[in-house]
Amino acid sequence: MSKVAFIGLGNMGGPMAANLVKSGHQVCVFDLVPAAVKQLVDAGATSAASANAAAADVDFVITMLPAGKHVEMVYLGDDGLLNNVGPNTVLLDSSTIDAATARKVAAAANEKGIAVMDTPVSGGVAAAAAGTLAFMCGGSAESFAKAKLILEGMGKNIFHAGDHGSGQVAKICNNMLLSVLMVGTSEALKLGVDNGMDPAKLSEIMLASSGRNWSLEVYNPYPGVMPTAPASNDYKPGFMVDLMCKDLGLAMETAVHTKSSTPMGALARSLYSAHAANGNGQRDFSSILEMLGK
Repeated sequence: MSKVAFIGLGNMGGPMAANLVKSGHQVCVFDLVPAAVKQLVDAGATSAASANAAAADVDFVITMLPAGKHVEMVYLGDDGLLNNVGPNTVLLDSSTIDAATARKVAAAANEKGIAVMDTPVSGGVAAAAAGTLAFMCGGSAESFAKAKLILEGMGKNIFHAGDHGSGQVAKICNNMLLSVLMVGTSEALKLGVDNGMDPAKLSEIMLASSGRNWSLEVYNPYPGVMPTAPASNDYKPGFMVDLMCKDLGLAMETAVHTKSSTPMGALARSLYSAHAANGNGQRDFSSILEMLGK
């Protein structure tokens, strides 16, 4: 088993760290929220007073932070992790951020001979709790071989996407597609209901037809169709609209840099931004169905 520092214990990071504890790893945690730290300590982790203290003498450091600016501060600041971890420590950033920041951190780490990978995740809070996340990893093959050993304690599907930043690119492409599928699924269900169909029966038909997709299969956006989906619990908990807006913003920024055409992604971003502006930012992203009312 490995010594692991886990920094950032939010809705995703908390259950991810808990699964590492369950897997038998020695986990030291740090977060700015005392309650989040206590929950992990109660589960068997130890805690530290700072990110650097947590990362002292460990095999892996895993960070799960809100945005690129936080990742840059934690890793590249004057008292950042790169100036404090040992040369044999592998750094894994599971935050969803822009690929440029991921590559900037990697370049600084490589200059010091420290292995680092961007390892963003897909699957949401439920998959984080169940240990079935998908990890999209960017970095060297050697680093990936080491990282996979620890990521298997938190995920089911672990992919080597390519060089540094590729994990982040894969993540934003996936979530852009997810947003488009959720809007289209919601639109189709609402059209059927407006024309007298039962949403459960329509979902059953589309699941057996060419319209089958992930949203219909495990995350139905129509209330009451799927008891385990956020839609059946007033669209909570789940993947917040605000987070989808963030990811779509990253996708659009990336598209601008490469002059890529993303008309469906741009429309999805516009719809989700409007949905958030109407007070729905903290609700699950499948609540976009409510925007399609008459």
